[in-house]
Amino acid sequence: MDVRARLAELNLILPVAALPVAAYVPAVRTGNLVFTAGQLPLVDGVIPHTGKVGGPVTPEQAKEMAQVCALNALAAVELVAPVDSIVKVVRIVGYVNGVSGFIAAPGVVNGASELLIQIFGERGMHARSAFGVAELPLDAPVEIELTVEVS
Repeated sequence: MDVRARLAELNLILPVAALPVAAYVPAVRTGNLVFTAGQLPLVDGVIPHTGKVGGPVTPEQAKEMAQVCALNALAAVELVAPVDSIVKVVRIVGYVNGVSGFIAAPGVVNGASELLIQIFGERGMHARSAFGVAELPLDAPVEIELTVEVS
């Protein structure tokens, strides 16, 4: 599958992978699986909206940023395996930095899930966990981890 062509059809571009902000690597390949580190919604090195979802960040903005996280996760995969070699999106884990009582984390993480299904079709269907958390690095509203199978 030509992932870049599919992204172009969706008016998206695969970004350059972000440098780690601590002591880890963006992605690790073991056998036919690639695991990404948590990816923040960085666009050109900046998080467009910071703070808690349900506070200064709306759920809609956070859902859009979850899509950015998913694109950044694909960029991390590209560091260890070509994105065109992805045969299955296996699992997404999403973390949502919400205000106290915010229970709509799954809806925010849908941004990443829906985008990956748009890109990969049936191969984009995946298992998923979505968590509400008290804080995220750099005051990000959302963070996404991705596990994919590659050929």
